[in-house]
Amino acid sequence: MSDKPSEDSSSTPEVPDDVWEQFARANERDAPKEPSARARMVTERLRQQEARGETAEGWRTGPAPRRKRGRGVWTALGVLLAVAVAVVALKPSLIPGDPFGSGSSDSAAESPLPDETVAPTAPPSAAAPATPTLDDPFAGSPAKRWADGQAGIVVPKAEAVGGRSKADVAQALRSTRELLIDANLDPATLRGERPEKALDILDPKQSGVLSELKAGLSKPTEKHDPLAMFTRFDPDEVRTVGDVVKTRGRITFEAGKGRAVAVHADYTFVYPVVRADGSTEVTRIIVRRVLDLELSDPATYDVTPGKLTVLRYDRDAGNSACDIHDGWFHPQFPSDAPTSAPPSGPTSDPYDRSKDIRQEKDCGTVSRV
Repeated sequence: MSDKPSEDSSSTPEVPDDVWEQFARANERDAPKEPSARARMVTERLRQQEARGETAEGWRTGPAPRRKRGRGVWTALGVLLAVAVAVVALKPSLIPGDPFGSGSSDSAAESPLPDETVAPTAPPSAAAPATPTLDDPFAGSPAKRWADGQAGIVVPKAEAVGGRSKADVAQALRSTRELLIDANLDPATLRGERPEKALDILDPKQSGVLSELKAGLSKPTEKHDPLAMFTRFDPDEVRTVGDVVKTRGRITFEAGKGRAVAVHADYTFVYPVVRADGSTEVTRIIVRRVLDLELSDPATYDVTPGKLTVLRYDRDAGNSACDIHDGWFHPQFPSDAPTSAPPSGPTSDPYDRSKDIRQEKDCGTVSRV
């Protein structure tokens, strides 16, 4: 009987002879063959040895292959290591301690700054953009790394100067710090109460300064402005967020004229605030104050012993409405609609502590809050 299909079949296409012969030869070659008698004998002997637990190694077969058990484990570890290297390459800050010395780890970016000991020569670098919230009111501000409140007002070590004792210098420094705290950080002062502690630090015999400040507290005007010395917010308009006001600056001293202790203070305060109507929109106002004070010698001048004389008090407020003289700072919120003509002054950075604020006279725009 022929393996070639019948040529008279009408249901299948005709296959050429040479193609059919190639198929037949391949089918014959690949078909399973009956093992020889010797092969059957060797197979049976190996099966019996395996059943008895004997080794199957022999001089003809060679050593049995040893399985490399660790190869799969090392392959898996290699894949994991490659993935880890790729992740670290994309974000090196994932490695603790910044081993590559990039200096750009998240922890370094938010770590507290050391105390300011010399005058800065440039504004602080920009912080990562972020919107301030009730939970994080200093987000997006360089002040986030500044000290909290009173902790940022650090006095230098006192030493005798200009014929005044170390104790006199320490008293002048301590009084300056107390003045800054009561005038800019005390919650009662911030909500508009009379800053009695601060007023008591100043020499009552310097009637001009005290009378102007007291007049401004009683009836604010452009000439008698309490904001020249004190930070105040209308409690019916805004309230501060939380208990933290960020502070940064320095206090220095030197010998003054006539055996006086001359003290120089330069501080910036950053206040996060919200509207008093219950809104959760947070903004910030930045107030910088520069004071020149003296603890004068009663033997030389007609002064009150232990009280400070004011030689200079300048301030610059960033993000507060201009040309309003009601004795309150008025922070501007991002959602506020313009209610007056655009500011006429230049754009400035309220965080720039390297500038001389005596030159900041025009009402301008702030570059950041």
